Amino acid sequence: MLDKINTKDIVAIAKEAGDAIMQIYSQDFEVEYKKDNSPLTLDDKKANDIIENRLNQLSVNLPILSEEGVNIPFHERKKWEYFWLVGPSDGTKEFIKKNGEFTVNIALINKDISVLGVVYAPALDTCYWAKKGDGAFKNGKSLPITEEREVYRIVVSRSHMSDETRLFVADIATSKKKELVSIGSSLKICLVAEGKADIYPRLGPTMEWDTGAAHAIVNESNASLVKYTPDGDSQQHKYNKSNLLNSSFVVTGAQ
Repeated sequence: MLDKINTKDIVAIAKEAGDAIMQIYSQDFEVEYKKDNSPLTLDDKKANDIIENRLNQLSVNLPILSEEGVNIPFHERKKWEYFWLVGPSDGTKEFIKKNGEFTVNIALINKDISVLGVVYAPALDTCYWAKKGDGAFKNGKSLPITEEREVYRIVVSRSHMSDETRLFVADIATSKKKELVSIGSSLKICLVAEGKADIYPRLGPTMEWDTGAAHAIVNESNASLVKYTPDGDSQQHKYNKSNLLNSSFVVTGAQ
C-alpha cells in the first residue's frame, strides 16, 4: 500500500489546505468553543473539507479519521489496516493569537504505527514530510540537520506549560546550560526531529491527530517518540486506540 502513495501528493493537499487557512487568518474571524471548551475556528472546518475531498480523490481509497470528521466507533476502526489520520489545523490557540505557529497535519497509519506524515505551517511557509524508508525532510532538505551547540535545548509548549513539565526539565541531567524554546502545535515535535532541539517532554493531554504526522518525521530522522512513564520504562506510542487521547510522551533527538 505504501508504495502506491506519492508523498508529493500529500504535501500538495496540505499546502492547499494551508492556503485556505491563510485566507481566513488574514481576516477577522469568529471563535467557537467545543464541548471541552477548546477553541474552534472556521479554518478547522474549511481545511478539513479540502483534505478529506482530496484524499478521497487519490487512487488508493482509504478511510479517514479526522479531528473535525465523523465520530467513527472503535469496533469499525480496529479493522482498518491503513487509514489517514488528519489534524486539519493544529494550534488553534496560536492561530487566534496570530503568531503563525499552527500546522496542517496529515498522517498515514498502518494498523497502529505512523508510516507517512506531512506537517505544514502555512504562515511560516515551512513543510516537513517523511515516508517510511524514504527519510525525513524540511522544505526538501534531508533531516536531521547536524548542529553543534553549547546549550541543551528543551522544547516546551507555548500554551500548555505544566508544573509536571517544569519538574521534568529541572531533573534533566546535562553538563550544558539548559535553554527553553516555546513554540506551538506539532512544530515542537518537528524541531526535535530536525535536530534544532534535544528533547520535548509532553506531560499533558494531546490527541492522536496532534502527533501522527510528526511522529512519522521523528521515525525517519532517527529521533524517538515514546510514552512517558515516571520509572523511565519506554513504551511504544501507538495509534487507533479505543480512546484517541494520547498518553504523556517524550521526544528525543537522534543520538
